[in-house]
Amino acid sequence: MPDYAFITQWWFDAPVERVWEAIRDSERWPEWWRSVRSVKRIREGDADGIGDVRRYKWRGRLPYSLTFDMTTTRVEAPSRIEATASGELAGNGVWRLAADNDGTSVRYDWTVRANKRWMRLLAPVARPLFAWNHDAVMEDGERGLRRLLEKR
Repeated sequence: MPDYAFITQWWFDAPVERVWEAIRDSERWPEWWRSVRSVKRIREGDADGIGDVRRYKWRGRLPYSLTFDMTTTRVEAPSRIEATASGELAGNGVWRLAADNDGTSVRYDWTVRANKRWMRLLAPVARPLFAWNHDAVMEDGERGLRRLLEKR
């Protein structure tokens, strides 16, 4: 059972294909998502990206970083990407995109377990701080993606 289950929802005044392109190209996230410190391709997947493995290093508002690998398990362009996390976080992430009122709605479901020992030990009291940090990271992503889409 996951320690954390988050749902993030965004809306952009841009076509779904443009939003898809930015989310799909996670190796460029550090250019516009300030919480993403680095993304490195570990293994290339098939033509659709299934089996692709990328290593992400994140840092939010709290004074720690998290590094984990994401293995892409499902891609339905331009509406869905699913991946499994392993490393300092383990679990599943699902991006869902849909055309919505001349724009694009985005939903990200993230169910994870923290594997860092100190995080597991502190979870009973620090859970609200960890959740706040996650929300701040996702707000950074929304702001950065909005700026990126406005430039194009």
